[in-house]
Amino acid sequence: MSKCLFIAGTATDVGKTFISALVVKCLRDAGLNAGYYKAAVSGVELDDKGKLIGGDPIYVNDFAKIGESAENLVSYVYSQPVSPHLAARLNNRPMDFSTVKRDFNRAKSKYDYLVVEGSGGVICPLRWDNKIHFMLLDIVSAFNLPILLVAGAGLGTINSTVLTVDYLHRNNFKINAIILNHYSDQIMEKDNLAMIEEMTNLPVVAKVQFDDDRLDINIDTLINLFE
Repeated sequence: MSKCLFIAGTATDVGKTFISALVVKCLRDAGLNAGYYKAAVSGVELDDKGKLIGGDPIYVNDFAKIGESAENLVSYVYSQPVSPHLAARLNNRPMDFSTVKRDFNRAKSKYDYLVVEGSGGVICPLRWDNKIHFMLLDIVSAFNLPILLVAGAGLGTINSTVLTVDYLHRNNFKINAIILNHYSDQIMEKDNLAMIEEMTNLPVVAKVQFDDDRLDINIDTLINLFE
């Protein structure tokens, strides 16, 4: 049976896509059948027919050498660099959860390990109109996905990480670990790591630097995050 892991972020631009790519690559380099899926992506490059030719899913696909077709990586694609709910409204193309469910299940059936990347921070509206309010975490809840939380390593991360973990725990989501991104081994970042572990009671399983091309983590530790 396929196992899944949701990559969430403490905010936009903390590096969820980069970490997703590293996770998938690490699994595939270990000889495991690993894939990637994202429900919605905005602010991406499209061809003249509105098809995805750039952005987060394409980056992960190329970096991890998945070899998947673009249309199977993501369900909803919007060119405007705004929240998915606003992009959907601007394009008159609201997200339908049944489409997300269909595409998620298709990806899950194809791969033994499926990395599911979120959009923005954890409190991200995917659809918000007079008919439906549909949030990013509704996907996590519906598919019962464990979370790997990506946080920045620098100034302010204690606040954003502890608040994110508190919100997720109060709403009964399972967080298995934290990864610190953009880590440079400075005294502040070492302290940030120690404080985050102590204040959240969660392990920081990897420290990722700007130019890393591999995830420095034991493969068994990584596999266990999917449980």
